[in-house]
Amino acid sequence: MITEEKTYAQTNTIARSPTLQTVLMVEKFIEENSGEYKKTELFNNLPKKVMWQTFQVIMEYLERSYRIIIEKDGKITYIWNPELYNKIKDRPDIKI
Repeated sequence: MITEEKTYAQTNTIARSPTLQTVLMVEKFIEENSGEYKKTELFNNLPKKVMWQTFQVIMEYLERSYRIIIEKDGKITYIWNPELYNKIKDRPDIKI
């Protein structure tokens, strides 16, 4: 029997749905500081305070949408490359 892994929001009843503004703020901070912080350090250095549960939901979203990766040493690295996407999206051999 195959079971689907539940998201943080599904397993945590106090997790909050972040606003788009909050998601973009966290994503921009990660992009500007890629590879510098581990998860807790990143949370503590955000320009605006966010609840931990909300932060967890955002991090899960960014990881599942292939915008970030968590390296072996725990540091968060931004990997989304919109310029590359724009270059390859119209290629006939690419299905998006």
